[in-house]
Amino acid sequence: MRALLVVNPAATTTSARTRDVLIHALASEMKLEAVTTEYRGHARDLGRQAAESGNVDLVVALGGDGTVNEVVNGLLHAGPDPHLPGLAVVPGGSTNVFARALDLPNHPVEATGALLDALREGRERTVGLGLAAGTPGTEDESVPSRWFTFNAGLGFDAGVVGRVEQQRELGRKSTHALYIRQAARQLLGESQRRHGTITLERPGADPVTGLVLSIVCNTAPWTYLGNRPVYASPKASFDTGLDVLGLSRLSTVSVARYGTQLLTSSPERGPHGKHVVSLHDLDGFTLHSKAPLPLQMDGDHLGLRTSVTFTGVRHALRVIV
Repeated sequence: MRALLVVNPAATTTSARTRDVLIHALASEMKLEAVTTEYRGHARDLGRQAAESGNVDLVVALGGDGTVNEVVNGLLHAGPDPHLPGLAVVPGGSTNVFARALDLPNHPVEATGALLDALREGRERTVGLGLAAGTPGTEDESVPSRWFTFNAGLGFDAGVVGRVEQQRELGRKSTHALYIRQAARQLLGESQRRHGTITLERPGADPVTGLVLSIVCNTAPWTYLGNRPVYASPKASFDTGLDVLGLSRLSTVSVARYGTQLLTSSPERGPHGKHVVSLHDLDGFTLHSKAPLPLQMDGDHLGLRTSVTFTGVRHALRVIV
């Protein structure tokens, strides 16, 4: 098997020594080329080269969810194709939502062992992914489309991601405590907590208006706090379309209520109540905002948007599990 290993040297939970051990383990089982990323977007470029080369069977992403997202966008730059290289993930980030949602071990050494076992046994699955693009006829129509593996968000949660990225640029480590602090600061700075600017439109249904927060899930859980899974849309799955969790109010009382529901969520129940909108298995929909709002995908802040069209693409990518 011919494989490309894409290594993020800034992965937060792997050392240079650990990465060397993993590379040697993988190279003992396949014809391996290992490339270390050198700039933002490098993993995407490597994924695209692998897809276009025709001589790579497997791309292994060693890093966090951001690295995986870039590799996926490179592999799928021309759209899904059953002849594309397969994807394997060795988690090296702080949260690793995509890998854990696939029931892979969260430790890089254990995940490498599981990957080698899966290759020997021929275990793989084809997962659905989300695709987001600027909406035709709006000022965002020229924004390039982008794939996401586990979640996206327009509004509040994307603002939190943006704040965390700013703190990381200042040298602070990405921890769950950092996310919680920035979420509190984002809430205090939220000017539209009671009257949201987001409208959700989908074919064959009335628009949903006045949303303050909109979270798009491609799988469950939505994220993790340490080892605790958090379920925004418990029914979301790699085998269905996209799910949406929307909130129409972020008052102090509602934040306490829905925040508690998130922290105590389970595969059977997520946030619920009169200010909650929960939609399951959507093939396509659009989120419009009266004012520009931050957008995130797979934990990567992508700037401000006023209109984003989302598509759930089934059977998009082959993954080794």
